[in-house]
Amino acid sequence: MTFPGPGGGGGAYDAAVGILSWIFLGFIAGLLAEMATRQRAGGCLTKIAVGVAGALLGGAVAQAAGMEGIERINAWSLLVAFVGATVLLLVLGAAGARRRW
Repeated sequence: MTFPGPGGGGGAYDAAVGILSWIFLGFIAGLLAEMATRQRAGGCLTKIAVGVAGALLGGAVAQAAGMEGIERINAWSLLVAFVGATVLLLVLGAAGARRRW
């Protein structure tokens, strides 16, 4: 569902809402993944980056498996982003633990 901008068009307004939606989804997914893995991802910007990267990763895997990826912001998108962000944090955590040896 798209909402027209104040002028009735779309364009830049839709793009701005889309970017803000990705930022919000990324933050929530990053926060939930951090809580699930008990690994501190860092500050707000890091959570957003982990969540958005997780959404891209999870969406690609979901589409490869024949399921719907992330096409709009809804509960399915949040679940896919959360799973992707969780996997990403676990992989990064394992790589970081291996480097300490």
